[in-house]
Amino acid sequence: MGVTDISPSMTSPAAEPNHETQILRLYIAGQTPKSIKAFANLKKICEEHLTGRYRIEVIDLIQNPQLAAGDQILAVPTLVRRLPEPVRRIIGDLSHTERVLVGLDIRAAS
Repeated sequence: MGVTDISPSMTSPAAEPNHETQILRLYIAGQTPKSIKAFANLKKICEEHLTGRYRIEVIDLIQNPQLAAGDQILAVPTLVRRLPEPVRRIIGDLSHTERVLVGLDIRAAS
């Protein structure tokens, strides 16, 4: 798997992210059930709450362990929001949608 870039349909494949685009990196370690669930949950959250305003990069640390240092990854799966700043991290399978939305600053805590 390595590094996989998943973007919703944009005007062109080379479209540059704008200030509203969420750049998300999901760090996993192989095709484990937890990694697969985290990706499915992330994709669902993005499609429901960030339609057309997100890019997901899936990074498999089994194939690219050196990439963990850049975002200080200590556990997997971990989601890192690169843009917009500030950088935010969420560890786990992302099954608690409300926590993920608050963690990504998409929805304020109630």
